[in-house]
Amino acid sequence: MPLQAPDTRSSKRKDGKVLPLDQLGELVTRLRADNRKIVHCHGVFDLLHIGHLRHLELASRYGDVLVVTVTADEHVNKGPDRPAFPSELRCEMLAGLELIDHVAVVDAPSATPAIEAIQPDFYVKGGEYVDPHQDITGKIAIETKLVESFGGQMVFTDDITFSSSNLLNKFFAVHDDAARDYLSRLRNTGFGESVTNLLARLSDLRVVIVGETIIDRYVYVDAMGKAAKENIIATLHRDEEIFAGGVIAAANHLAAVCANVELITVVGDPNAGETYEDFIRSQLTGGIEATILHKPEAPTIQKTRFVEPTYVRKLFEVYHMDDRPLTGDAKRSLNEAVTDKIADADLVIVCDFGHGLISPDTVHLLESKAAFLAVNAQSNAGNIGYNLIDKFRRADFMCIDAMEARLAARDKHADLTEIVGERLPALVDCPNIIVTHGRAGCFAKSNGTLAHVPAFAGAVVDTVGAGDAFFSLAAPCVAAGADCETAGFVGNVAGAIKTGIVGHRRYLTRLEIQRYITTLLK
Repeated sequence: MPLQAPDTRSSKRKDGKVLPLDQLGELVTRLRADNRKIVHCHGVFDLLHIGHLRHLELASRYGDVLVVTVTADEHVNKGPDRPAFPSELRCEMLAGLELIDHVAVVDAPSATPAIEAIQPDFYVKGGEYVDPHQDITGKIAIETKLVESFGGQMVFTDDITFSSSNLLNKFFAVHDDAARDYLSRLRNTGFGESVTNLLARLSDLRVVIVGETIIDRYVYVDAMGKAAKENIIATLHRDEEIFAGGVIAAANHLAAVCANVELITVVGDPNAGETYEDFIRSQLTGGIEATILHKPEAPTIQKTRFVEPTYVRKLFEVYHMDDRPLTGDAKRSLNEAVTDKIADADLVIVCDFGHGLISPDTVHLLESKAAFLAVNAQSNAGNIGYNLIDKFRRADFMCIDAMEARLAARDKHADLTEIVGERLPALVDCPNIIVTHGRAGCFAKSNGTLAHVPAFAGAVVDTVGAGDAFFSLAAPCVAAGADCETAGFVGNVAGAIKTGIVGHRRYLTRLEIQRYITTLLK
């Protein structure tokens, strides 16, 4: 019988190297009382490499005890599928290094709680953080001030550096072949810097966004089985969530990159039931100014999805709405608001969900008055075949999905490149066109050039609102002078992040967009 090596892993785990943060704080307090100098390093440490090893070895020379803290999984703000390794494995990997004395996880997006608990004599970061202006998070300046408030010193190591993101992108199957090849071509071309500059320009745009408000209600149920006496599936109610969706979600995503956003929307009649207006206003972010009108004798649109909670699988949905077109005073109030708000807007975005808000009169007003008009006409279960993009005769940018493009072209089988490159331009006078195609990415046409941008999403949690996130980020990019391929890249980044969010539990932030772009291009 062959000899087996003894399993010493469990004993190594029991030696106290990996501790909860509060216990680590208590331990270093005792060590400091014995005149031990505490050195603290913090990071993600997603893939331990020689750069990390040299950094940690240099850090250890500053004191007697080296403690390392790692960012908890949910706070690793580097985009979908990151971190590649969960915090338990990252801690185990670090604890295996003899030069490290203790490891802990920080359940926060920055090292602030760890610094407060440890109060290190030396807080050590890599040389890439020396220039605080290069830190897009702004955390280094905050952490330096905090370390010094405890009498500690910020130190930067100076040695060869590597990037975990770069190594993961190159040698791990983070993306499919198409995305990996596409991103490889973009690296070292200056594309990342140009996108960063583009995003910076978006903040100056004055944007008006018009569209229907939709209350997205998720009812979480467990399927129990077929009813004994009827041909139906019985479910057990577990929980519910409501989200501000439709144009509200689109406006909130837009506010991540545009500082001046005004919203025009319509909710239901207070006499017809709950309008959710207070809830809707409470969900608006980034200082969005909202003009909220009321549709007479109609409820606020609500789409209730019954969802299996474990995998967020939707079983069926129920619409509550009156999608008859606005008439009379309601339509006149909408058109007056549109006329007033778009007069000096740099960009007008129309999220047309096809539930009666955008009439031919409003279309004509938008086409004739908007300085730059970006449109999306959505097909969904409530309007399929009745709300096509060619209701607009002119636009500066249009963005629809593949099914919507085929419906508009009245062609189920034509090659999508033909529809994007030839058929849609024949229907709508529009120089900039993007057609999204789910996991296949998007097709982008501008300046007579047709390009394909692959998708970057990994595990998809929920697709609801991903197209709206794409459109909300792509439209201002085109308005700021970007071609549709660049706008499609930014849109795919937004869509990839959004598919990892259930419903509208939160909206995109500028930081996570920029961080994910940086991660992709390393």
